[in-house]
Amino acid sequence: MMDEDIKLEEHTTPIEEDYKDKYFRQLAEMENMRKRMAREKQEMIRFGVDNAIGEFIPVIDQFENALRFADQASGEVKSWATGFQMFLSQLKEVLSSQGITTYDSEGQFFDTALHEAVEVLETSEVPEGMILQEYTKGYKSSARVIRPARVKVAKNPAETSAPEELLEPKEIYE
Repeated sequence: MMDEDIKLEEHTTPIEEDYKDKYFRQLAEMENMRKRMAREKQEMIRFGVDNAIGEFIPVIDQFENALRFADQASGEVKSWATGFQMFLSQLKEVLSSQGITTYDSEGQFFDTALHEAVEVLETSEVPEGMILQEYTKGYKSSARVIRPARVKVAKNPAETSAPEELLEPKEIYE
């Protein structure tokens, strides 16, 4: 039986070889397309999850801001604050389970992909581009930045003396 299979393969025509080649190429192309579509589907799902969770980030910010002053409150308010702290912890666990993390910006150099400058301070005490203060935390997933950190950035002081030619106007007409 093996001898017959070998004999059949030896007698294939160029047209048959061409069709066989096209068939295998189509199979490979379909497999590549299937893999690409599966990858794109996962990316779209991840993008949707990131966007949905991004809507909750301002709520988390508000909880953190409110709880910052809870230790100065009366006894009943402290009890409420404890409950809100537990709720905030659960929200942060959801973020973490989805691979969403915060990142620290103070002391880092400004990066347009990670930061949004909301204030610039002229100073010669630190290098230009150094982040001096973080107003709101930045959040990112493994794939992208969900919300950039809003920060204050250092800038070198501007030159206070103008060039000489600007200070002394020259007569145009003599």
